[in-house]
Amino acid sequence: MKPNQKAARDGYNTSLWQEGTETFKADVLLIDNVYDVLVIGAGITGITTALLLQQQGKSVVLAEAKSIGYGTTGGTSAHLNNFFDATYPEVDSDFGEDASKLLAKAGNEAIDMIAGFVKKYSIDCDHEYKDAYLFAQNDDETKELDEILASSKKAGITVSEAKQNGVTVPFQKSILFKGQGQFHPLKYISKLAEEFVNAGGVILENTFICDTKKEDNVHIAISGDLQIKAFNLIYATHLPPGINVLNFTCAPYRSYVLSVTLQDDNYPDCLAYDMQEPYHYFRTHIIDGKKHLLVGGEDHKTGHDDPEKAFESLEVYVRHYYNVASVDHKWSSQYYVPADGLPYIGQMPLAADNIYIATGYNGNGMMFGTLAGRILTDMITGKQNPYEKLFSPSRIKPVAGFRDFVAENADVAYHFIADRFSSEETDSLKTLEKDSGTIVKYHDQKLAVYKDAQGGIHALSPVCTHAGCIVNFNASEKTWDCPCHGGRFDIDGKVLTGPPRKDLKKVPLS
Repeated sequence: MKPNQKAARDGYNTSLWQEGTETFKADVLLIDNVYDVLVIGAGITGITTALLLQQQGKSVVLAEAKSIGYGTTGGTSAHLNNFFDATYPEVDSDFGEDASKLLAKAGNEAIDMIAGFVKKYSIDCDHEYKDAYLFAQNDDETKELDEILASSKKAGITVSEAKQNGVTVPFQKSILFKGQGQFHPLKYISKLAEEFVNAGGVILENTFICDTKKEDNVHIAISGDLQIKAFNLIYATHLPPGINVLNFTCAPYRSYVLSVTLQDDNYPDCLAYDMQEPYHYFRTHIIDGKKHLLVGGEDHKTGHDDPEKAFESLEVYVRHYYNVASVDHKWSSQYYVPADGLPYIGQMPLAADNIYIATGYNGNGMMFGTLAGRILTDMITGKQNPYEKLFSPSRIKPVAGFRDFVAENADVAYHFIADRFSSEETDSLKTLEKDSGTIVKYHDQKLAVYKDAQGGIHALSPVCTHAGCIVNFNASEKTWDCPCHGGRFDIDGKVLTGPPRKDLKKVPLS
């Protein structure tokens, strides 16, 4: 079977990966029986996990609310690296040096897994090994970089000092990581999805799971009139739905990417990262013979700050260091930052048995999403996995992440209360420009209002259906984003991503 549907994603902007890309679409054949495993979410985590489980002899059904790669996998910058946002000095301090060595081994294994799949299935996804540079631009960053170099070496990472940083950005010190990589994420997971179906797996697209329950040790997932039964349930959806402990240990963030064409041929042949806060990252990708420079960064919490300003800052940054001829694509994507820096992969805390999660990838989703497939497959098939304890969602670290835990949840509490009183308000819809949205006060009622290009009004309740926070308008992606737990809705209130199960309520204007 061949791919036969245009790639889509959870926002208005088109990513480079969507351009001219089709994703695999399977013929639906749902058998009315109890499957071994139901996987919810068809990004890199869900598809990798489903394929590995099916290959181990399990009967697996994969349910996706929209289409393959619709979420973060379709909006990643697709870096493959064995060093992470949680640096090895931080992991040394919070978890110990043995944990750092295990994390390094996990990173290497994820890189090898992806390369192995590419080779095994002859996946045409532009996979390449690349050198990666991490560079400092001032004394404080250089001190931190020295610590990263030393801890990375102790952890077993192949890293050394470098005399260059691979990009045209000035630097004070640079280190080189060998054996990193890059690929086209949608082409990659589309082929994995095809192999999953070839192995007997079932994919259900446009299947939004609105509720689940458990009866006689069987999980029952409900999507409209459809009921899917399975002994094991995996949420490969960032946060699982509803109110749960992960709402307090994971914070939603957005990252921004530009794809630009240069006036010259000064495209970097590497991966590169500065150490600013927030940091920037670079790489080149070639599609149909054309080079694209990808520059990302300007990360901030979902529903906070101004996405348009983030793109503007990113463009100013890249134009300062490169001769940009045109900005061809711009897009953003969502990820979750865990309280202690490491992802949560395994049995869901305080939930029924055999419910599993994989989240908190901290911007390293291609790596941890791949690794999650191996960990969850081993857990469900009764095998020991060396990383299960390190990434356990039930791990207890009284010190690690405590400060971030307090800060993030204080921020949630602030927005829950303050946004009800201090949001921008206007008593007239006439002042709202076309193709824009805001929170307005209309007849003493607070509304989330979007005015489309034709002047049509889309009015919604601004109260997120997950935990009751007030949503904010994302002018770049044309979405309503919740600043508390990352729920996102389209201009008509339909759930796009995050923990909400219900759409925003439409409000008729009289």
